[in-house]
Amino acid sequence: MAQEEKNTVVREDRYDAQRIESKWFARWQEDPSLYAAEPNSTKAKYYVLEMLPYPSGALHMGHVRNYAIGDALARYMWMNNYNVLHPMGWDSFGLPAENAAISNNTPPREWTLRNIANMKAQMKRLGFAYDWSREVTTCLPEFYRWNQWFFLKLHEKGLAYRKKSRVNWCSKCATVLANEQVVNGCCWRHEDTLVEQHELEQWFLRITKYAEELLRDLDKLENWPEKVRTMQRNWIGRSQGTLVDFKVEGASDSAITVFTTRVDTIYGATSVQLAPQHRMVGRLTKNNDPLREQVEQLIAEQRKAKEVGDIGAIEKHGVNTHHFATNPYNGERVPIWVANYILMDYGTGAIMSVPAHDERDYEFARKYNLPVRIVVVPQSGDPEETSVEPALPFTTFDGILINSGPFNGLNCTEAIRKMSAHAEKSGFGKATVTFRLKDWGISRQRYWGTPIPMLYCEKDGIVPVPEKDLPVILPENVDITLSGGSPLGRVPEFVNATCPKCGGPARRETDTMDTFVDSSWYFYRYTDARNDHAPFDPTTAAYWFPIDQYIGGVEHAILHLIYSRFWTKFMRDMGLVKNDEPVQRLFTQGMIIKGGAKMSKSLGNVVSPDDMVARYGADSTRMYTLFATAPDRELAWQDEGVEGVRRFLSRVSAFVSQAPVIAGSYQQDYSATDLTPAARKVLRKLHQTIRRITEDFKGRWHFNTSVAGLMELLKECNSVPEIFAPHDEAVRPRAFVADVQRKFVLLLAPFAPHLAHELWEMLGEKGSLLRAPWPKYDPALAKEEEIEIPVQINGKLRGLIVVPVDSSEELIRERALSDDKINSAIAGKQLVKVIVVPGRLANIVVR
Repeated sequence: MAQEEKNTVVREDRYDAQRIESKWFARWQEDPSLYAAEPNSTKAKYYVLEMLPYPSGALHMGHVRNYAIGDALARYMWMNNYNVLHPMGWDSFGLPAENAAISNNTPPREWTLRNIANMKAQMKRLGFAYDWSREVTTCLPEFYRWNQWFFLKLHEKGLAYRKKSRVNWCSKCATVLANEQVVNGCCWRHEDTLVEQHELEQWFLRITKYAEELLRDLDKLENWPEKVRTMQRNWIGRSQGTLVDFKVEGASDSAITVFTTRVDTIYGATSVQLAPQHRMVGRLTKNNDPLREQVEQLIAEQRKAKEVGDIGAIEKHGVNTHHFATNPYNGERVPIWVANYILMDYGTGAIMSVPAHDERDYEFARKYNLPVRIVVVPQSGDPEETSVEPALPFTTFDGILINSGPFNGLNCTEAIRKMSAHAEKSGFGKATVTFRLKDWGISRQRYWGTPIPMLYCEKDGIVPVPEKDLPVILPENVDITLSGGSPLGRVPEFVNATCPKCGGPARRETDTMDTFVDSSWYFYRYTDARNDHAPFDPTTAAYWFPIDQYIGGVEHAILHLIYSRFWTKFMRDMGLVKNDEPVQRLFTQGMIIKGGAKMSKSLGNVVSPDDMVARYGADSTRMYTLFATAPDRELAWQDEGVEGVRRFLSRVSAFVSQAPVIAGSYQQDYSATDLTPAARKVLRKLHQTIRRITEDFKGRWHFNTSVAGLMELLKECNSVPEIFAPHDEAVRPRAFVADVQRKFVLLLAPFAPHLAHELWEMLGEKGSLLRAPWPKYDPALAKEEEIEIPVQINGKLRGLIVVPVDSSEELIRERALSDDKINSAIAGKQLVKVIVVPGRLANIVVR
């Protein structure tokens, strides 16, 4: 045992990661076409993409994990003879660059391009296989010109428009935010800053035109995480109901339009309630300072509730305006209230309050002594029922109407249909569908973004910039430190222009575009990145789209992914693309945590990839992010884990390099019957490992079990050292050993490319490892003897999993946590630990 440990130490010392990686880094730089997609290829295509980064100045380990997943997949697909597109670019416009430029007294362009150069060098040092000939940088005119071109096309179709509206304003960003950029009432970039409401003229994109299709087509996205699809469904928020106008008493020209999904209960409405921000509130509180102050207090309560992220649990408060509106169905006068639990971004910002059939309304009515009137009873109930105190539950949808005039006796479904038709016929309402999704406000009052290509002329009004004059160049040397309006508004040579219609003086739009415009279509530009006549060639895009695999964080489920789906549907309607959806498969990787918290600069727990590469090498660093846990789960960072992977790679190097068999010299076949029992055991393990890793790539990407499989295979090989005795051909069939070494290197290649290429060359292989065929397994040899393992949760049996005999603790743990039934049982609970007794049971401890 001591001798074996001594030999192991000697072997590990031979692995010089820095020397190997420097050699292959230099070699790969010499061939710029190495990772290039093939033009006019007859091969099947595969487009794999990780979300492009914001050039903050340095990669963090979250980047490395994300890119290591995509890189392993790209390399695997190349080895399976696909024409692979694997590009990279930079989401380089935006507020952080502007703020950093202010802090560092450096122009945003200079700061951004310097960061890009640094991060690109890091990516190359880590060995990521990107086609840099397709690199896209969104802050350069050759890209943002097409943002402007798309804006003009949207404007032509009536999908880009300007209006005055209440907008979300972040005081720290000093700019407008889209609804999707408000998280729990705060700015998405400043979690401690409450968003304010301002009234501004803004440019909007009419994303709501596609709301129904965006919702319906979620059913097509079967290879997206269900969590993401659910988040998008909820955000789009389709509601089918009825719009009803309640005329305001004493103001014949004014009505409050309410949206209700339960018009069948309208005879039970005992008040109308408005969101504090509703346009009618200003009119009703005019010349009434005390009332206006009370409304401001309601707004403050809403903000506080949003800050803690639970507006639904807000203590319900309201103020009576002492004005009345008329219920158009029965002519009844109902009081108008302003309430803190009514939100402006749902429906019309106004509701009819029906306390007998809505729990929130009931709570409010009891608090302020408003009437409660039952208008729906169960089918089995007494139609003459007139009790004023409802029994729970409040809403009875499968009931019949009472106290509802000519609609008495109808069931709820029929009543909704007939009452909606009555409203439309009478001219005070109609059946409709509303969406929580609002039009996308893209105006930003900041400098570092795409200039909006519009002009303002006193004679001709709003005039688009002609296409021939694109791009409208973002000027340099702009003072961005002053506050008050867009910095571009203080640049006369930018602002002052000529109207293309009348030739008179005109003023340029000084707002810039939301940077989510850039990321809504950038992946199409990758297919034809140097085209200066169009954003991309439609035929080329048709070959590559949809994206076969997109990889990124779940935090982009609402913002980026909804916007990119909208943009694709608009381009389809333009005839630019044929696909309805941009992404066929989506994978959302888990975040990296350290010390119990997500890695972030603000918490001071960031691990630098540069430090890890310097200490352990690029292969060890990236391989650890794949091995530590399944890629869709949180990864608790441990430096010792990287060191453990480095030791494994050292043993791999020793396994291949110690008296290596030169593969090209031994082409003769061998038969399992020619092998010793120990060698046959290795052969079986080899084919089982090929099968496992192949299935991991095709299935749920449990690369942690792939790496674990390589470790088990190496252990099996090293457990029978007589197979690799350097001189005794009787116990060391040269063709067999060559086969094992060669296939081991092929299996290693997606995970540790530098070392794999070094060993490939050491084995005498002349062809490119990147294009070497992926090894095949023999089903008979790969068949594993399997056993059932009971899985307990907190000591109680909850299921069985099937695993190979002699499975490692890691594999049993992984299979248990991946089982659908077990996953469902522990959903929403905190995982404490998993206790594994190999071959016997797994006990999952949760709380």
